[in-house]
Amino acid sequence: MTSRETTRTVAAGTAATLAMGAFALLGAGNATAAPATIEWDSGSSHYIRTISNTTPAVGDTITATTKFQRTSWVDEFIYNVKDRHHSCLTYVPGSAKMIGQSEYPVANPEVNADEAYVRASWGSTDWVVRSRPGFWDAPTFSVAYKVGANCPRGTALTTGMDYGGSLGSGNFGDKGPSITIGKSSSTTVLAAVTGARVGVPSNLTANVTGGAAGDTIEFRDGTTPIGTATLDGAGTATLAWTPTVRGGHTLTASFPDTAFATASQSAPITVQVAEQNATSTVALAPISGAQVGRASTITATVTPTGAGGTVELRDGAASLATLPVGADGRVTYQWVPAAAGSHTLTATFSGRDNVTGSNTTASVTVAEAPASNTDSTTTLNLVGAAAVGKATTLTAKVNPANAGGTVTFKDGGTVIGTGTVGADGTATTAWTPATAGQRTITAEYSGKDTVNASSDQESVIVGPGDGTGGPGTPGTGGGTGSLGSIFGS
Repeated sequence: MTSRETTRTVAAGTAATLAMGAFALLGAGNATAAPATIEWDSGSSHYIRTISNTTPAVGDTITATTKFQRTSWVDEFIYNVKDRHHSCLTYVPGSAKMIGQSEYPVANPEVNADEAYVRASWGSTDWVVRSRPGFWDAPTFSVAYKVGANCPRGTALTTGMDYGGSLGSGNFGDKGPSITIGKSSSTTVLAAVTGARVGVPSNLTANVTGGAAGDTIEFRDGTTPIGTATLDGAGTATLAWTPTVRGGHTLTASFPDTAFATASQSAPITVQVAEQNATSTVALAPISGAQVGRASTITATVTPTGAGGTVELRDGAASLATLPVGADGRVTYQWVPAAAGSHTLTATFSGRDNVTGSNTTASVTVAEAPASNTDSTTTLNLVGAAAVGKATTLTAKVNPANAGGTVTFKDGGTVIGTGTVGADGTATTAWTPATAGQRTITAEYSGKDTVNASSDQESVIVGPGDGTGGPGTPGTGGGTGSLGSIFGS
């Protein structure tokens, strides 16, 4: 405080005491308070300072105003005003102004976030406080702030102002009024849980409005704690829950009281937990007499039996086929080995509703094909255009015509169906594509007796269900006397 202010001290004592009493009533964080005003004297100057809302919420905008008056016949020129605030308040750009007969925005005020002030400066004679308080020549400085989420809650945050004038400087940086920010209210919502099963993890997801990243959420099953998780930046917390008992479970998520937000609990949700999945096994039937160029039947049986899921068959790392599991739990496939020696076959069950997946392996010894065997050729034909939902006939022509055996038709690795080779060497199956796009269709002739296996492929465009699409470029195979691109030479 300057010497000028020192001369004011005795005269200001009573006014300052009254002002602090008003501050205690209006600026101490009363939850029902809105604006608050304090008045005080220093020397022959009188000051009226108002905060538009002393109990704001996060995101609110508040305005601080300071009016300057004189109580003697000596005028005072105001050179600058520095409005002080808590660092969690952010200056609203363009809000600083000096108000006389009209409002005059302050051009380029000094905004100092580190020291938490906004300073306006006009030079030497722009604003004068004349000795007629209450008239237009009692100027008012006004500035607005936005309340930040990082503001302390339930604590009185001081405000004030300093200024410089022709009679010296005034330092009232903590004069008031103070503001008190209440805790944010929170709400907690627990998302529905479906498909819960004993022994299988299910995700519990809670969303909290009013919380902050890193806050803890507790999940409960009735009164039994399940565990805790922390909120992310979007206000979401997720916890894996593995129930151990089937039946109905009443789950809740609770957000505890924090320094910034009040506690809340979700409405309870009821989750029906099903029995634990049954464990499956898959077995491969023994294969004997396997021979290069001749089909051997691979049979895989899933226990417990029942339709649903698929079994993928592999020869080492090479996928042979993927087949749907029938009601008897079995799949069969005509496997034509491409090379002699030891082969490791693998059957992998995908699992189905209420039944887990499983896999198994078996070793098979494959003999060389007799030199006296006859090579065959297979030619694949698509009858009609392929389109989603439209039945199409796949036809394979095997030469020699009277060879016998079967042809397996595949869409990629998935078996479409199997046809028996007739006396004219023809085998057919029906195919109804489920999705549009390009397909690789394969016809695999099994071979029989002394006739070796063969195959053919075609690239097929499946139309979107309007009858467009049809066969593309035929693949290798057919008429070569070899086993085509699937089996090798």
